[in-house]
Amino acid sequence: MTDESRGIGGTVGPPWSVDVLADLHAGVLDDDRAAQLWPVVNADPEARAILDALDATQADLASLAEAPAPPMPAEFAARLDAALAAEVAATFPKQRTAPAPEQTGAGDAQVVDLAAARRRRNKRLGWAAGVLTAAAAAVVAVTVAIPSTSQQSGTPNVAAPAPSGPTVGADGSGAQALVGKAVGVRDFGPLGTEDRLDACVEAAGLDPKVRPEGIRPVNVGGKAGVLIILTTGKLAQFRLVAFGADCGPGNPAVLFDKVVGEK
Repeated sequence: MTDESRGIGGTVGPPWSVDVLADLHAGVLDDDRAAQLWPVVNADPEARAILDALDATQADLASLAEAPAPPMPAEFAARLDAALAAEVAATFPKQRTAPAPEQTGAGDAQVVDLAAARRRRNKRLGWAAGVLTAAAAAVVAVTVAIPSTSQQSGTPNVAAPAPSGPTVGADGSGAQALVGKAVGVRDFGPLGTEDRLDACVEAAGLDPKVRPEGIRPVNVGGKAGVLIILTTGKLAQFRLVAFGADCGPGNPAVLFDKVVGEK
């Protein structure tokens, strides 16, 4: 039987604890412990094989995010469109079709073209996400723009979202411990969508085309934020960047930006 406690204090070496190697690979061990383990692990073929398997698993998870999603079957897409059209017609009985530009008055509501909304929906959603997810996204895509009658300018007073997720220090202290459980997670938290996060990433001077290894909501010293995990090109080393819930174009609202793991 394998001694799973081997490698945690006492003699370090085979048989290796998979948990210890996984923590070392994720960079969640303290620096002194990691510095002690890496030379021994790199010299042991069994340990290297386990680390290589972890690298391959991480790469497989990343490739799943890049894989194209299969289209929704036409039957279900048609039923969703019909239900949405009926809902719009019931809510706005005088606006069953979008009026021509020359017929639109100051008080008329303009309904976004359903075909265009469906194309955007099908581009971003796959059948694998489930009928309920697709329906929710389609409802958001079919929006109604009603001209404002207010003459006041400025941004409305909107309460900041309540923090969620694990709590870390305002400087990011303690965030290193989240890496192991956040890799492969894609939870946009208070930002809601990938587009919102991409705008924050770009505002911070980072490349939004580089997909994070993990995304999850985090409580940064009492502030709602979203943490992204980026690779650095070094084994078991990651860059952790947390954005505030108010980030967006021109406003990165970076709560902390730090590198963790083996130096």
